[in-house]
Amino acid sequence: MDKIEQLRKIIENSSSIVFFGGAGVSTESHIPDFRSDTGLYKRKYPYLAEQMLSHSFYVKHPKEFFDFYFNEMIYEDAVPNKAHLALTKLEKQGKLKAIVTQNIDGLHQKAGSVNVLELHGSVMRNYCTQCKKSFTLDETIQLRDKDGIPRCDNDQAIIKPDVVLYEEGLDQHIIYEAVNAISHADTLIVGGTSLVVYPAAGLIQYFQGKNLVLINKESTPMDSQATLVIHDSIGKVLDEAVK
Repeated sequence: MDKIEQLRKIIENSSSIVFFGGAGVSTESHIPDFRSDTGLYKRKYPYLAEQMLSHSFYVKHPKEFFDFYFNEMIYEDAVPNKAHLALTKLEKQGKLKAIVTQNIDGLHQKAGSVNVLELHGSVMRNYCTQCKKSFTLDETIQLRDKDGIPRCDNDQAIIKPDVVLYEEGLDQHIIYEAVNAISHADTLIVGGTSLVVYPAAGLIQYFQGKNLVLINKESTPMDSQATLVIHDSIGKVLDEAVK
């Protein structure tokens, strides 16, 4: 039995699946990842990308932060790929109970998925740092001042994206929901992540179910513990397995 067929059988015999995904899920929608050879961390800037995506850099250098953020983190034309659509199909069938994602692009929701737990927030949500008024991504882009900094139309305070920057803590309610979903799953499918970013990667330790499936182009530290490992395109694999 080939690996796609094995995955198809696992899905067929599962009633409570959780999907845990990383940047590799979105690269097939032409959104770059961070750590690969063509990723954001390899690009040349006056500062390191990790530094520019930190809370302290955002506070001290808002102009440079938003310049990098809007140029490198926002992909308005990105559309869901085969992986997103296959997961939506699984959720509609009642098999997929939750998506736990490290991505901030909102593509799972755009594909139609409902129970999406965004560990690192979303570029789609933005809020005034003073009056807490909420803004869509489009509104935030339109409210940028001459320095490119988005400012609230109420009080001119900075509008901050609802994304978790380096030095900021994860939302504890989202963590609780993710742990609860993973610990009650009979199958955990992990895709498009190298499983090296903590604390997010540590969440899969809560899985107590039957099948741990890893789909990633490169090997991960968890490969030896998985029921099934597929080193291939996540869109192709999920599309074929869910048909």
